[in-house]
Amino acid sequence: MPIISEKQENQKQVLTLNDLEKRKVVEHNSLITSIAKMDKTPLKMFELAVSCIDTEKQLEDNTVYLSKRDLFAFFKVSDNDKHSRFKEAVEKMQKQAFFKIKEKKDKGFEFENIVPIPYVKWTDYNDEVLIRFSPEIIPYVVNLKKNFTQHALSDLAELNSKYSLILYRWLSMNYNQYEHYSVKGGRREEQVESYRNPTISIKELRTMTDTVKLYKEFRDLDKRVLKESLEEINTHTSFNVTYEKVKKGRSIDSIVFHITKKRTAEDNSYKLDDRAYQEDKARKAETEDQLVLQAMDSPYTKLLMEHFLLSYLDLMDKKILAGLQAHVYPLYDELKELRGLNGVKDHLSYVASKQEAYSKRNVAKYLKKAIEQYLPTVKRQDL
Repeated sequence: MPIISEKQENQKQVLTLNDLEKRKVVEHNSLITSIAKMDKTPLKMFELAVSCIDTEKQLEDNTVYLSKRDLFAFFKVSDNDKHSRFKEAVEKMQKQAFFKIKEKKDKGFEFENIVPIPYVKWTDYNDEVLIRFSPEIIPYVVNLKKNFTQHALSDLAELNSKYSLILYRWLSMNYNQYEHYSVKGGRREEQVESYRNPTISIKELRTMTDTVKLYKEFRDLDKRVLKESLEEINTHTSFNVTYEKVKKGRSIDSIVFHITKKRTAEDNSYKLDDRAYQEDKARKAETEDQLVLQAMDSPYTKLLMEHFLLSYLDLMDKKILAGLQAHVYPLYDELKELRGLNGVKDHLSYVASKQEAYSKRNVAKYLKKAIEQYLPTVKRQDL
């Protein structure tokens, strides 16, 4: 009896004729932030199987079909032992691999352990492989209307570390939201930027990468989970990613990633020609320089220095000064109108007394948040 029916043959042909370079993986965000209790091979095989799902059609019998040829091409296997290695990978995936999913519900969090692919069928005399998803994983990969992420299968093909795969999926989830809200709106500017510069606590990073009991020293976690993974991601995917370590006291508390996308001819983000791109860049630089000059002349800069909320090093940073002039000083003007300059001084004295909560890496953001929280109180008192 053949593995697939005549009705299913059409679906199989569409999937196997699709170039691997064009396939997309679409997954719910809860799956991306889950703990993947598996090594790199089962995880990559799962991603390959998900890429076979036609998101615009009903998935019949929770089943997809792919060819061994595609599978071996994806894993770049060409030796004579490839069939036995495929068999070992499938068996390992079914015996050991599962996702630990934590999803927020109305009354609290819901926890699930899901074996994603419990059934695989193939023969030694033809090219087809049948992969059947578990019913429990289906809501995370089929008919997704919101809170989902799409990334290119080709980006995953060259990643050879489990941590690279996990971080790439998480970075894609954030950058997708940056692209979405940059075009559609619906978020404040700083929220949109936070998707391109996402922060993750060390505790969350360890949980997501399943390293809670591994790499106890941060320098080992930094090397194995961050440096080595981002080197792979930067070399083999469409992203360029850097990161900063954020301290709380003497310990590293969290990581801030900075994501940019590589320029390609096909990317709509870079359809400006080189001249237009350079002109746009020059205009932004000119605007930044103007803001810096205004900040240097502002009495608020002197007040921040007097209260030790700005250092001389901060005065050398254009981004900090431009950020203050553009986003913080207009709010100080509002407070000055309500309470006078002494009101601004009182506010800064209070903020200075709370400096233990303040990160020098984000001085403009910190000061903006402080005044945004204080102004509504002042306005209510004046009613």
